[in-house]
Amino acid sequence: MWNTINRQFTAYPERLKVARVLVENGLTVKNKKIYLNQIEIPPIRIARVAGVDRRTVSETLHAIDNHFKLKLIFEAIRPAGHSLKEIAKHLNLGVVEIRPVDAKAHGILATSAQILTDGGLSIRQAIVDDPELSPEPKLTLIVEKKIPGELISQLLKINGVAKVSVY
Repeated sequence: MWNTINRQFTAYPERLKVARVLVENGLTVKNKKIYLNQIEIPPIRIARVAGVDRRTVSETLHAIDNHFKLKLIFEAIRPAGHSLKEIAKHLNLGVVEIRPVDAKAHGILATSAQILTDGGLSIRQAIVDDPELSPEPKLTLIVEKKIPGELISQLLKINGVAKVSVY
C-alpha cells in the first residue's frame, strides 16, 4: 500500500506528508473530503499537522480522487481503534513492547502470545506497527496484569527479537 502512495507522490514531498498524516490516522477520503469515521475533518487541520498549507491538502485530495488505486485505498482506510497503552498503568494492565531485528521476521507475534498465555496472562490488545509506515516498527501487547520478570527473559529468547520493554 505505502509503495503505491509513495510512487504517486514522490515528486511532491508536501503531498506525501499529507498522505502520511491521512494514513497514520486512518482518515478516509471521499469526494475530496476527509473523514474520521463519520466526522468531517477540515483541510486546515490536516495542513497544520502535516506542516503544509491548505492548498497542498486540496491538491492531495484531488490527486487521490483522480488515481484509481489511491482512491480505493483512501476510501476504505479506517482508524485501527483505540489503544489501551497510554492508560494501561491506571487500569493495572501490563504492557510489553517488542522490537524486532527484522520487522518481516515470522512468528514473533505468535511466539510472544504463546509465552504470555503459558504464563497465565490473557492478552487484551495486540498492536503491530506496519514496517512500511513506521521507521521503527514494534509489537505492543497489553495484558490483563503486570508481566512477571521470568516471562521477559523468555520473550528476549524469541528468534528475531532485538529488544523487550515492559511498562
